[in-house]
Amino acid sequence: MRNGTALIAAAAGLGLLAAPALAQQTWKVQTSMQAGEFFYQVIEKHWLPVLAEMTEGKLKIELTPANSVVPYNETMDAIAQGVLQGDFTATVYFAGRNKAFAILGDLVAGYDHPDQLMAFCYHGGGRELLQEAFDKYSGGGVKVIGCAPVARESFTAKVPIRTIDDLKGKKMRSPEGLTAEVFKRAGASTVALPASEVYTALEKGVVDIADFSTYTMDKSFGLHKIAKYPIYPGIHSMPVLQFTVNKAAYEKLPKSLQTTLDVWYRAMIHDLRMRNDISDRELVAKDMADKASGMEIVNWSQKDRDAMRKIAQGAWEDFAKGDPLATKAYEANIAFMKKMGLLD
Repeated sequence: MRNGTALIAAAAGLGLLAAPALAQQTWKVQTSMQAGEFFYQVIEKHWLPVLAEMTEGKLKIELTPANSVVPYNETMDAIAQGVLQGDFTATVYFAGRNKAFAILGDLVAGYDHPDQLMAFCYHGGGRELLQEAFDKYSGGGVKVIGCAPVARESFTAKVPIRTIDDLKGKKMRSPEGLTAEVFKRAGASTVALPASEVYTALEKGVVDIADFSTYTMDKSFGLHKIAKYPIYPGIHSMPVLQFTVNKAAYEKLPKSLQTTLDVWYRAMIHDLRMRNDISDRELVAKDMADKASGMEIVNWSQKDRDAMRKIAQGAWEDFAKGDPLATKAYEANIAFMKKMGLLD
């Protein structure tokens, strides 16, 4: 017996009885971005190779653009079924299933900075609530790796909106739902238009202002040629970009690779945010220096930002009423914002 025990110990020491090495895997992950977009290119060119390096080639990601495999709002189902292994997508896309996805995905006019919202995700219960929502609507087939915004979007304006009172009576392009409700309460008249129609709507005066995207993205779409009063930093939207994966595939990974995925996502999101912040600030500085452009970069006072948050708080509360999961998401945000000094 002692000889047998010695042989077993020797074999274990040599790794002869170790579990089979993890086969190299490539996960197909759909994004909410198009292939030519800034964030998509950074992920593809920089962060996918980093993941391969971190996992020594054991785990790679094949990135695909929005709607390439399934419609943008069906990635949850595709992941649970194994059609996709994951997604980097906007959490608000699933708001039609439960209002909690809207509250967790973009608490309109809530946080002042992306770091605060990321802190809510990781230290305020946001990630756990998001997992609860996915468990309910995916049949337990989806694992939430992370959730964080990459930017606070600029606010596109054709007319000066220097204070919260200037919103009154203005026609605004806005998605339906929570965003529209917040701005209605602030006095704007909201119009639901697809993103493809924003430029024309501003140009022709169908709307005065628009919820669209970051300063960098607005610039790339040429919106500042006609909307010369952008509000920067923005006052409203800070959409969360989630990373969710197939739960069964995730659970087959060794703990070391599960941890690697978590760390990799957090590092990637921080990098995307820094890159966007640099780009936004460079463009803002350039536009402010170019007096001939006619651009006026509007920056709301903290007093007006706080007043907008107060208006929004009533909209969040009413929006969540009647839905237990949405109410939990609302209450968790309120508790965290009070802890952070954003609400009394």
